[in-house]
Amino acid sequence: MNYDNLSKPNRRSVLIGGAALLAAPALMTRSAFAITPAEIKSKGKVVIGIQGDNPPWGFVNSSGKQEGLDADIGELFGKYLGVPAEFVPLEVANRIPALTAGRVDILFATMAMFPDRAKAVQFSKPYVANIILLVAPKSLEVKTNADMGKLTIAVPRASAQDTQVTKNAPPGTNILRLDGDAAAIQAVISGQAQAAGGNMFYIDRFNEAKPGVYENKLEFTRIYNGACTRLGEKEINAAANSFIDQIKGNGELAKIHEKWMKLPLPSSFPEMMEGVSFVVPG
Repeated sequence: MNYDNLSKPNRRSVLIGGAALLAAPALMTRSAFAITPAEIKSKGKVVIGIQGDNPPWGFVNSSGKQEGLDADIGELFGKYLGVPAEFVPLEVANRIPALTAGRVDILFATMAMFPDRAKAVQFSKPYVANIILLVAPKSLEVKTNADMGKLTIAVPRASAQDTQVTKNAPPGTNILRLDGDAAAIQAVISGQAQAAGGNMFYIDRFNEAKPGVYENKLEFTRIYNGACTRLGEKEINAAANSFIDQIKGNGELAKIHEKWMKLPLPSSFPEMMEGVSFVVPG
């Protein structure tokens, strides 16, 4: 699979509902919970929000340790700041609230870069790409978006998958919104749903449960992920961007990507995205 032709998210590729409500708490809490790299060094750790059950992006292993691409990047970010990284595993719908409420200092949490999300959080430069797909049993005929209308489709609530299934499925499609990736996958395996809106690694997780039964049916969009800080926090945003430039330049990001994705890092990333700023304005 070649990432070099990944398309940029367009204005329609935004979260359906909820993001506007998240923006107001973000604005209210940014002064109360604002943090700088110097303050992180002073408290002796950086608290990183990450997905708790979405391999290979972020997951907790059998020993209780956080692993995955975002975990490795988070560990490097801690070293960049000169402090240990402490991870807080989060479900999809809890990522932005955890940041805006001050539970975490930054998100490395599979955060797709959408304009409506950019109203609630400050994105960094992109550091990784993702593909959003529909996954279903091979025996189920799904060739067009219209075919989704006859299915019950499981998605993690408030995720990029939720956005894309909602956008592409016919009106009236039964979309089952659940708390996280693992719940969406299990809903299909158990028969509660017939298909799942997933990312490019869902198929591996389905095949671990039932080898050879599932396949990717439809590709909705290709997107980029960035780190997230609170609105208006210039110093930590600048630190995140400098860090991402460093690990892109010294080859560390490429090594982590190859380790977890089993694919080469994209040869280039977008310099700008419509509706998403990589730096704090002003």
